[in-house]
Amino acid sequence: MTMTFTDAFWSRYHTLIKDEMIPYQWSVLNDEADITIDKERDDDFIPSEKSHALENLRIAAGRSNGHHYGWLFQDSDVYKWLESAANSYALTPDDSLMAMMEEVVKLIVEAQDDDGYLSTFYQIDAPHLKFRRLFESHELYCAGHLFEAAVAYYKATDDRRLLDVSEKLVACIRENFGSEEGKINGADGHQEVELGLVKLYEVTGKTEFIDLSKWFLDIRGQDPDFYKKQLKENEEMGLEQKMPGYSINPKYYQIHQTVYEQEEAVGHAVRLVYMAAAMAEVAHIRNDQKLFQAAKRLWDNIVKKRMYITGGIGSTVHGEAFTFDFDLPNDTMYCETCASIGLLYFARAMMNHDTDRAYAEIMERTLYNSIISGMALDGKHFFYVNPLESDPKAHQYDPGKSHVKPVRPSWFGCACCPPNLARTLTSLNRYVVSQNDESIAIHLYSDFQGGIEWKDETVDIILESDMPYEGKAKLSVSRVKESVTFAFREPSWSKSFTIDSSANPVESYRKNGYVYLILSEDAEISLTFDMPVIEWQSHPSVKNNRGKVAIQRGPFIYCLEEEDNGDQLHLISLKETPVSKPLEDSVLGETVFLKGRGVRTVITEDWTESLYLPYEPFETKEVELTFIPYHLWANRSKGEMRVWIDRD
Repeated sequence: MTMTFTDAFWSRYHTLIKDEMIPYQWSVLNDEADITIDKERDDDFIPSEKSHALENLRIAAGRSNGHHYGWLFQDSDVYKWLESAANSYALTPDDSLMAMMEEVVKLIVEAQDDDGYLSTFYQIDAPHLKFRRLFESHELYCAGHLFEAAVAYYKATDDRRLLDVSEKLVACIRENFGSEEGKINGADGHQEVELGLVKLYEVTGKTEFIDLSKWFLDIRGQDPDFYKKQLKENEEMGLEQKMPGYSINPKYYQIHQTVYEQEEAVGHAVRLVYMAAAMAEVAHIRNDQKLFQAAKRLWDNIVKKRMYITGGIGSTVHGEAFTFDFDLPNDTMYCETCASIGLLYFARAMMNHDTDRAYAEIMERTLYNSIISGMALDGKHFFYVNPLESDPKAHQYDPGKSHVKPVRPSWFGCACCPPNLARTLTSLNRYVVSQNDESIAIHLYSDFQGGIEWKDETVDIILESDMPYEGKAKLSVSRVKESVTFAFREPSWSKSFTIDSSANPVESYRKNGYVYLILSEDAEISLTFDMPVIEWQSHPSVKNNRGKVAIQRGPFIYCLEEEDNGDQLHLISLKETPVSKPLEDSVLGETVFLKGRGVRTVITEDWTESLYLPYEPFETKEVELTFIPYHLWANRSKGEMRVWIDRD
């Protein structure tokens, strides 16, 4: 499949990433940017003086002297940056991008040990602990990100150097891990290598990579005490660990049960969805129904009971984790950007098994809301946490809300999210369209053109759309030799969906939220769908949202901001469904606002000296309310924001 994006909405992000984000992140990773690095929450142990990520590689390569600085997984920041640079280069070749990538590739090649091992903390400061503290070491997590970067770099440049590095590292892993006597019979504390091995398989066709990915999935949870036992073995072997051991909660690492037995999304949210995405990917490649059904159980638990309306996941800052069914607080949640990205991967992997609107709409929900909210419009400021309610005073004075930032910081001590954003948004071709034996399926209505291989022919298609603000699209299909089947998603947020084709006759049918058209000649297909403003309410068991509504139009969830509506947004109630109003804001650019009538509670003089008074109805006044797309909040000013508002 070869695709070129022409979509105005997403091209803006591609240009921003190429021209601003990638060079900016390069300067940060090189410790050259004059910025303040924030801690993602108030914890003394978080390293936030500098990145040092590239310098760690230079030390491991013997180019520099010194000690490792930063998190144990700091290498992954470089690998994700490289993947985004390669993706961007594939979209728009650029000499400066190539020069930066070349420097990193050479550095990685030099840093790798002769036996294939590569993880800078252990190479520099603790070689005796290689693969000996898997609960926290992230060695295989970093390996997975290296594999994904290697594949992206190879696809963009035809250069195999990083594929060779990856295969050498896989050989090292296979030498050390396995069920055989004397090998390590366990998996990394942070899932990711499983996904990286899938990518290696896709580009090389070597089944050994899928076999190893499945082994890591299968071994997980077979011994819930594996990490504790490994630390105990280190003590018995007299290995100086320097870092103390921890109270290891098996659920946090998803090792409390095997992947086949887990039915609830528990523990660290990013780890869970990375694991589940790998389960779905491997199940598809191996045609493993047992593994797929295990992934499906986790999917159902997330989207039906543990997901925010923006597509965010992770209800608590403690462990960046899921909690329990319907526990979805709006102001203390976590909703890490990386977790939404992981849910996007999970949804796309599930789509391999069945073209179903349920998966496509989660891809859309995360992309247009909780993922792109993670970056500012300048490409140089980022959210780690994506709240559904924010008050700057709470961030400043409430230690339990220190993770909820009122504005996007320049960088983080744990900087997993910024490069993850860049690599994801430069690979949108994975999510817009797909093909299988049944059809070429259009999941997201974004402008693109390209050649799609289907059965024994390559079909040229051009999609032109008014999305994401208006519901019109046209698909032009050419070079049709035999019959070709297209599947078009009917958005569930639309009340009407019409489809017309210039080809005559056309066979059609509906299945799982898609309209299927069978074409036997070149054609133009016109799609029209309305974009009503929808007021959503939560399941009654979601305590925090009782009596409240959230607003959606098209793919966007909307929010109130102090910038437009004044402070103390909790005093506002919505009186009538808002209406759309296209506007051009000096900061936000062209977008669609929503305008509606509401009422605001008036704080009268009776409350001047009183904290509590006998009940009587509050005095209110009518106000005009302005809603903006959620992903744009905190770009204009520092102020309050909320997604869920009282319904009058």
